[in-house]
Amino acid sequence: MNQLSLQALNAPAPSSQDPSLKRAMVKPSSLDAQGRLKEAERCLLEPFGLDYTHLERALAEIKAHKVDDADLYFQTTRSEGWSLEEGIVKTGSFSIDQGVGVRAVSGEKTAFAYSDDISWASLLDAAKTVRTINAEMSSGRHKIPKAKKPGTRTLYGAQDPIASMDSAEKVALLERFEAMARAMDPRVVQVMASLSMEHDVVLVARADGTLAADVRPLVRLSLSVIVEQGERRESGSSGGGGRFGLSYFDDALLKQYAQEAVSCALINLEARPAPAGEMAVVLGAGWPGILLHEAIGHGLEGDFNRKGSSAFSGRIGKRVAAKGVTVLDDGTLFERRGSLNVDDEGHVSQRNVLIEDGILQGYIQDSMNARLMGVKPTGNARRESYAHLPMPRMTNTYMLAGDKSPEEVIASLKKGLYASNFGGGQVDITSGKFVFSTSQAWWVENGKLMYPVKGATLVGNGPDALTKVSMIGNDLRLDSGVGTCGKEGQSVPVGVGQPTLRIEGLTVGGTA
Repeated sequence: MNQLSLQALNAPAPSSQDPSLKRAMVKPSSLDAQGRLKEAERCLLEPFGLDYTHLERALAEIKAHKVDDADLYFQTTRSEGWSLEEGIVKTGSFSIDQGVGVRAVSGEKTAFAYSDDISWASLLDAAKTVRTINAEMSSGRHKIPKAKKPGTRTLYGAQDPIASMDSAEKVALLERFEAMARAMDPRVVQVMASLSMEHDVVLVARADGTLAADVRPLVRLSLSVIVEQGERRESGSSGGGGRFGLSYFDDALLKQYAQEAVSCALINLEARPAPAGEMAVVLGAGWPGILLHEAIGHGLEGDFNRKGSSAFSGRIGKRVAAKGVTVLDDGTLFERRGSLNVDDEGHVSQRNVLIEDGILQGYIQDSMNARLMGVKPTGNARRESYAHLPMPRMTNTYMLAGDKSPEEVIASLKKGLYASNFGGGQVDITSGKFVFSTSQAWWVENGKLMYPVKGATLVGNGPDALTKVSMIGNDLRLDSGVGTCGKEGQSVPVGVGQPTLRIEGLTVGGTA
């Protein structure tokens, strides 16, 4: 069984502010494509006595045997994290990881080697290793094409968020965050706040002549609270992040996150056991798009469809969803968590329409699966690090808005569930079956929210659920920037989003 999961680390309630779907903008601190190459050269080549002639020689070593593709992936990542609990710094961490991955591809077989030692000796040894392995499996029938001139865009600045504040300022930010949450309500008995930062520099050199680099900042701020009333204790969480510096988290935003977390916990204090059975369900805007990501998005990744193991295999051009359902995977959104200037094979990220008005348009692809399926890569090759192979992965996946107000969608429910926030979920790619847990939900009767419920899970089939979308809200919202997607042991940052949706006939597992 192919099982995948999307995790919301301290997943927030949907924000009251609609983030815009901004694309390629340039800030003074940004680097263009040439500037990113120079930065990668400074960080990944010069300190180790390497230059581009060494990269060419390593690729030539691999191409001594006939291959369909080959690449070198250099990376250096600096990470820092802080967590605060009950006013005390619980953890503080800092790490540097760097290395190079070397890959050769022939047909659908891959030879891969990596080293955390960036040196000419290690690079040459890795190149010889994959060449030797590949010599036994190469068909010798394919010629590596020449690279097309890569495009360029700048979706985020090159600032290092780790260097944007000193340690004392970062701890002070968490202390303010915690104090705001505690001041919201006397029933708040425990607060946990965390801050993570990353500065990632990558350099990709491919056998077809592609040379690309990226400088990727990433931050995330999270808050969890526990409230207590009598003998009952409940929790709530919130937070956000993206590809920007720590100045993004001003006091107004900290207060918003604190309000969301505390409000969620207090609502859960009043929650009753969730009913069970088959019923119409309304999904809230924003983070509930994880259902779209899991139940549909993974099934549209090229590797599963090339192998025929997806419920969407062989269905391009056919209706797979109700009219009005348009689903995109878009790596070009400004400063979003899942966005990329270039993917991990050096291809420029794209805005890919996967489903348009209910009709399946295509899959998301990396180079190998695109070549074997006779289509073009879509800018979706992603890997957790230099020590991992790239594979087709989502970036920011969302459904476009419809024409109904969210109030109208909720009012349409005679009896059913309104799931305003989710925890996480899983899907079986082959069957399309999914299961999701709600972190905040309401029982609805005659279009009115009657009372909050807890313990509700949604069970269904992704392709089937798409055909049962009966109302689409006009309130498209993206999540606040906390999503992490897992696939085959690799984790990458992603974004999700959707408008308010009504889906008929979902199975709700409850505690009532």
